[in-house]
Amino acid sequence: MSKSDLFVAIADANRRYLLEELRREPKTVGELAKGLSVTRPAVSQHLRVLLDSGLVGVNALGTKRIYHIEEAGFTRLHVWLDQFWTED
Repeated sequence: MSKSDLFVAIADANRRYLLEELRREPKTVGELAKGLSVTRPAVSQHLRVLLDSGLVGVNALGTKRIYHIEEAGFTRLHVWLDQFWTED
């Protein structure tokens, strides 16, 4: 399965907000939805895009799904961006 485009994933302001929140600590959809003016199903859709891109991961804890930052996705983004900086 190929990963979705990282730049499409971070293009949306709501998804960037979710990433900033998850950078602080892992959270559930309900916890993440409190800071946004969109519905919980919309938050879930945004999280799906982030999951598909590899920027976010999820763990099941009983009936809860806990979302967290996935370092490997950010490493891919970092490696791609680094190619634009060269030593002079």
